[in-house]
Amino acid sequence: MNLHRAYILLAGFYSLLVLLGAIALLVGGGPLWALISTGVGVLVATGLWGHTLGKPFLNPRMWRPLAGLLAVGIVVQLLAVFTGGLSSGELTWVLSGAIFSVLPIIMLYQYGNRDQEVWATPEEREGGKMLDELLAKQQELVLEKQEADSQAKVKLTKAGDTYRASVTRGRGARVEQFEESFTCPATLAFFVIKYTCISVSDIAAHYDEERVLTT
Repeated sequence: MNLHRAYILLAGFYSLLVLLGAIALLVGGGPLWALISTGVGVLVATGLWGHTLGKPFLNPRMWRPLAGLLAVGIVVQLLAVFTGGLSSGELTWVLSGAIFSVLPIIMLYQYGNRDQEVWATPEEREGGKMLDELLAKQQELVLEKQEADSQAKVKLTKAGDTYRASVTRGRGARVEQFEESFTCPATLAFFVIKYTCISVSDIAAHYDEERVLTT
């Protein structure tokens, strides 16, 4: 069995558990914590399927906090094991639940990483590919642009598998500088588009023009 198939089985099994829990609530009712637990379970199952299928579900910024919430749940369960005086049956369920939650936590934490192609739009993927091709030919890409009352300067470099973007931008008298590193070129394109008035097409056109002038 390969890893991808194992992920599918885990996501399917987790979804089945959530479904059974939801049916139990609908049929027999339950306390508020059971309703909350089922709701969290639905989110976890959604994230597991997103990670497994490589599809963007909801927002990447929510998955790592959810993984943290599950990790806190494991800690609480383990504390209950040592301090709660549980019966052998309860102890088995608590330990099983804690162990079963470890892999979903890891998967959700990985899924919540914005620096991967799964969260990129088609435009960002295409832009990332274009920037990667340019950086294969140029040691660095630098472009400055002014648009209305805003201006920006971006410097892009690549070292090994890491892309670095340094941005200087201003509006009126206010100027700020910051930089970020990425491993996915599509995320690099996203960063440039989101935080500056410069597009990937601007950079590509600038360096295409330079190549024409130098030939």
